Amino acid sequence: MIAGRKSSRKSESSTAIVKIAVAGIAIGMAVMILSVGIVHGFQNEVRQKVIGFGSHLQISLYNPQNALGVKPMNAGQPFVAQISSEPAVKNIQAYAYKSGIITANGEIQGIMNKGISKDFDWDFFQTNMVEGSAFSLNSLKANDSIVISKSILNKLNLKLGEKITVSFFQDEKERKRRFIIGGVYESGMEQFDGSILLCDIRHIQKLNGWDDSQIAGYEVLLHSFKDLNQLDDIVRENISYEYNTLAITDQFMEIFGWLELQDINVVIILTLMILVSGINMISALLVMILERTNMIGLLKAMGARNRSIGRIFLINALYLIIIGIIIGNAIGLGLGWLQSTFELVKLDQANYYVDHVPVLFQASTILYINVGSIIACLLMLILPSLIVSRIDPVKTIRFN
Repeated sequence: MIAGRKSSRKSESSTAIVKIAVAGIAIGMAVMILSVGIVHGFQNEVRQKVIGFGSHLQISLYNPQNALGVKPMNAGQPFVAQISSEPAVKNIQAYAYKSGIITANGEIQGIMNKGISKDFDWDFFQTNMVEGSAFSLNSLKANDSIVISKSILNKLNLKLGEKITVSFFQDEKERKRRFIIGGVYESGMEQFDGSILLCDIRHIQKLNGWDDSQIAGYEVLLHSFKDLNQLDDIVRENISYEYNTLAITDQFMEIFGWLELQDINVVIILTLMILVSGINMISALLVMILERTNMIGLLKAMGARNRSIGRIFLINALYLIIIGIIIGNAIGLGLGWLQSTFELVKLDQANYYVDHVPVLFQASTILYINVGSIIACLLMLILPSLIVSRIDPVKTIRFN
């Protein structure tokens, strides 16, 4: 009876340790999945906002001092049709920039007017529009309506539908234009919200003394950010030496460099979680081996090899690992879905560029995490499983 009680206590203690190990794997897996999903979601949100203001690629005349497109190029270039035919290309649109100053209600605000044409893709600004709507560019006369950010609107105490005066300087002369606020957007990126204003490109052309066929350049918008490097090479092959291409990653190197640094945080989290999960399983495996020392001795006495016995324990550990991973996936994906659907956790948009914690799951990444975790844990369990070879069957049977 005493032996039975001792065996029962050992069984209960080992069961508790095994449950803790499985729970540790489940929590670690959930943390890894959520961490990767949140980082990918954050990177995607910020990346899409930057691209929304500048597209993936800009094409302009080659000029080291042509940052704002002061040297115009003719619209209707032959490479436009060639680039548009590429499957990766979503849209190609003309643009022009002109800096100016808004004076209203005793306040002064420097702005950057981005002139757009009727080929402009409004998807990004429509998504971030908080008041009003996009303006039409189909009429023969230049449209006086503009789209301005909520940030500028609040700084100057302006309202939707109000008329404003923008001062421009050309050849050391001040030139003024009257616009009507037709739409208000808010992206959360103060670097852009604090200065970018959208207007009809014909206003920029007239201010610069250009004719209707002259533009600063073309913006190329892609379906996927992954195609950027490939398309950059394709565009360079289709344009002549007099034109220059500028990728969004080069135009805003500090932002994209900062986004890439987030991957380091993910690697650190994944490494720590895998180590914790592996240590938990090592503890569970050692307990299982020590608890079954007598059984191991009997199996050896009956002719079983160390490799075969060790494989039994590894298979049992693999079973526990898979259970923990399944539970962890359910928790991680479930919490991620809840956050993505209901936006439960909010953020300060002024500091984080987004008003909630974004989550983006990629099937391939989840698969890599699962397979990698299984392989890493099994590799860590090989060493403790070798303890089986140190067990002497004679001593264990005599002890029994």
